[in-house]
Amino acid sequence: MPIKQLVVKTTRQEEMIDITSDINQLIKETGFISGVCHMFVSHTTCGLTINEHADPDVARDILEALNRMVPRGMDYKHIEGNSHAHLKASLMGVNQTILIEEGRLCLGTWQGIFLCEFDGPRQRKIWIKVIEA
Repeated sequence: MPIKQLVVKTTRQEEMIDITSDINQLIKETGFISGVCHMFVSHTTCGLTINEHADPDVARDILEALNRMVPRGMDYKHIEGNSHAHLKASLMGVNQTILIEEGRLCLGTWQGIFLCEFDGPRQRKIWIKVIEA
């Protein structure tokens, strides 16, 4: 399967967008029953993470904690004024790799995949490679 691209339009400066169903749909379209899904976001001010997606308060708590750890308005040297976004993206990471079984991601009951926006709103691209095993 060739590399696919998922485009996500963010609507706020900081948000976590659940992309789990989008990734599962892409896997379904491959027809693969077993394999690996690798995701990579090619931006320096957003990231990817796996966490609870049943309760939206978890995503809000994560964003709040990151804002306490990496606040805006510190004496950052980066001229664009978005150093906090670069730091948060580095903390979250830019990729995830998840096993596929029975045509679906092998996620726990409460787990979901999130695009973490730290410098929006923007249009973000996630590169996805699904490999059959």
